[in-house]
Amino acid sequence: MFERDLLLPEKDRQVFKEPLGTELYDDDLGSFHAQTTLITVGDVVSLTFRRHGIRPFLSIYDGITERREMTEFATLVEDEEKDEVVNPAGRITRELVESIRGRIEGTGGLIKVIGEEDLALMPAVLLAPIGTDIVYGWPGRCMMRITTDEGIRSKMEHLVSKMEEAE
Repeated sequence: MFERDLLLPEKDRQVFKEPLGTELYDDDLGSFHAQTTLITVGDVVSLTFRRHGIRPFLSIYDGITERREMTEFATLVEDEEKDEVVNPAGRITRELVESIRGRIEGTGGLIKVIGEEDLALMPAVLLAPIGTDIVYGWPGRCMMRITTDEGIRSKMEHLVSKMEEAE
């Protein structure tokens, strides 16, 4: 499925903007605890969990939020060991996928994306073990929580199948 870099086709961009999962707010974070397998995608989401004393198993971020530089999370984790991968906007690169796979199969940690991390949600859902909580941001609204199961994996596989192989 991720043998080559994938590109989001212009004609289907709206389909990829529809939120998946359930809405999650700061007040809901008490439901997360140390043994929960948790992946966060995005700077604000990752920062929010850290501020609440919850360290995700894996955080994927790019240092930008809503097209503005978002350095608070990047500054918080600048001295921590991390993978740095290139992933341009509208793409899922093999480099990103392999980093996510390696971190999930290993000890987790951080992945800093040079480019854009928005589509990292897709390989994270497809590669994470069943029962993993993945939280990402819905800009201007709230956070969204997905708990991996066969149903959400099937939806993600369908979305990935709509992507085009990049040159």
